[in-house]
Amino acid sequence: MDGANYLQNMTIPQVQGIGEIFKNYRERLIGFIRPRVKNEEDAEDILQEVFYELTESMNLMQPIERLSSWLYTVARNRIIDLYRKKKPDTLLLDSQDDDGKEISELTELLFEKDNSPEMEYLKTIIWSELQKALSELPAEQKTAFELHELGGKSFKEISAITGVDENTLISRKHYAVLYLREKLRNLYNELIRF
Repeated sequence: MDGANYLQNMTIPQVQGIGEIFKNYRERLIGFIRPRVKNEEDAEDILQEVFYELTESMNLMQPIERLSSWLYTVARNRIIDLYRKKKPDTLLLDSQDDDGKEISELTELLFEKDNSPEMEYLKTIIWSELQKALSELPAEQKTAFELHELGGKSFKEISAITGVDENTLISRKHYAVLYLREKLRNLYNELIRF
């Protein structure tokens, strides 16, 4: 059902309430979403989905106790859903060595459907550590990794975009994966093995 039909079924105070919430939270939510997704279009789509869910909840008269927390939780869940649609089975898994087991367990946790507060907290920690590790990479490695793993582009496509030779891109991504594995291995040891 499109947004116009939802608005037709809502009372004026409900519509005004959504407009006020949008005005108050839009910038903060987009600021939360933008660094966690690949591009501006994905960020805007997720923002729209958050407010669509808010509209749906208000239309069904579902109570929302802590609005701010609810909005950020929905945003985080939509970000996770976006990455699930990408290639979750290949994220950080370039080889079949022993290191892959640890990384595999962490990436499985990222896409776990359990939405308990504990699991959501764990997912937030993992996403945060991944974002931090990505920010520590040299720009060339980060770009190669993000475009290939998160953007779903082939090395041939990336080469056409960047003008960099495919073999160089493969090498850059390989080094990025090695670094990210090391960073995530430390997190794995802290969270899983403690």
